[in-house]
Amino acid sequence: MPAPAKLKRELSVGEVAKRAGVAVSTLHFYEAKGLIAASRSGGNQRRYPRDVLRRIAIIRVAQRAGIALADIHAALATLPNGRTPTLEDWRRLSNGWRNMLQQRIDSLTQLRDQLETCIGCGCLSMGDCPLRNPQDHLAAEAMGPVLLQRAGVGPSGE
Repeated sequence: MPAPAKLKRELSVGEVAKRAGVAVSTLHFYEAKGLIAASRSGGNQRRYPRDVLRRIAIIRVAQRAGIALADIHAALATLPNGRTPTLEDWRRLSNGWRNMLQQRIDSLTQLRDQLETCIGCGCLSMGDCPLRNPQDHLAAEAMGPVLLQRAGVGPSGE
């Protein structure tokens, strides 16, 4: 049986894209956002260290969980010298996101459970909307769909 081929220390952008299951443009985007880094070959081609594959996997899992890229960047920036996360690092990073995700789940569960009390008008700022205007705190600001007016939607922003 032949000896296994020696693993390359660096991978081209195409190799990383194929192995990570992302488009080359995604790698360029991640690089522009400071999430991953590449070196340049003598021919000015991007070269990535093999461990970038784990970093990309973590980025993709976090994105799928709804973590903002800025939050992913901040978490990865806590790693010494920007190194690839270890299992212990992953536990720490994911635990940091767990509370935020639980708050989001709780909020969505509450929204789901209260949704039937909404009349479905779309403005969600009627007299005493338990979803967006508890205790009618918006009544002092103006009449009508105050929240939509703030977002630039309404008679002048349609």
